[in-house]
Amino acid sequence: MAESRGRVWTGVIRVGPRAGDHRVAVRAVLSVGVPLVVLLLIGRLDLSVYASFGAFAALYGRSDKPRPRVIMQATAGTILVCSMLIGTVVSALGSPAVVGVVVVAALASAVTLFAYRAQWHPPGALFAVFAGGATASLPATWSSLSLVLLVGGASVAWSLIVTVAFVLARRGSWTRPTRSRPAIGPVAWEMAATVGAAALLAGIAGALLVGTHWYWAMVGAVAAVGGAHVTARLIRGVQRLVGTLLGVLIAAGLLALHLPPWLVILVAVALQAASELFVGRNYGIAMIFITPLALLMISLASPATPELLLRDRVIETIIGVAVGTVVAIVSAVLRRRSSRS
Repeated sequence: MAESRGRVWTGVIRVGPRAGDHRVAVRAVLSVGVPLVVLLLIGRLDLSVYASFGAFAALYGRSDKPRPRVIMQATAGTILVCSMLIGTVVSALGSPAVVGVVVVAALASAVTLFAYRAQWHPPGALFAVFAGGATASLPATWSSLSLVLLVGGASVAWSLIVTVAFVLARRGSWTRPTRSRPAIGPVAWEMAATVGAAALLAGIAGALLVGTHWYWAMVGAVAAVGGAHVTARLIRGVQRLVGTLLGVLIAAGLLALHLPPWLVILVAVALQAASELFVGRNYGIAMIFITPLALLMISLASPATPELLLRDRVIETIIGVAVGTVVAIVSAVLRRRSSRS
């Protein structure tokens, strides 16, 4: 038991080596920053959530060769836009929170299977859950669907242009490397079931106990069950919780300053760069930057008070990580019993 706890805490504080993170950070800054500046110039920062989620396509395939990276980003970008469309439909229908939770949980399972088959990096459905849940929670009408397609799609397209430009600048090779595609077997189904169950339970708990921003509980749960084995999942959950709590302190200071929109964008872009410098090395450190980034982006598009945003982020994350950790442990126990029988 002590040895197991030691592995968890060693994993929590371990910082991995750099692996071209600065290039990924620059790509992320351009992919996220330019769409936000365009929205600022046309006076439509209320659409910043759509642009930000579309730009997340640039975060995929960071260690892949040029051709599979572009393909992965295009595919992930398409799924992110589809996730926003699904969330927007839920919002436009005026569905209760529990309906949104069920829909996003089903989305989490489906994208987990797809990501496993396609060998996504980063793996899993975390960004899709975030995109679907956030848009389901924001007020929307049927006309919002066209805005999701326009703004989100344009942001994905821009991130692909940035990626291709970097490849050409570095004279990267476009040859197609051989890459195995694992079959959808018991491991993949177990992952999909675990992610779906964690997201569903956390979302319901978040909606019942807090009511607002229930999707943060789902994101926290999905992060906590995202590892390949139970130790990795426990490490991820602890890193998510500690990083979020520290990040909320930074966010509280930034929100208290009541920064003008142009300065919010500048700070958000800097936070995006910092998060990409660490997300592959230590997820907990990255969360210190990701948390204020997420809260600043939501504040641009939502009329919620800073106090409500900060409170919800802390409580929903605690709920999500707690539920995800329990589901991860139960899943590991069931897997061991199944392998013995």
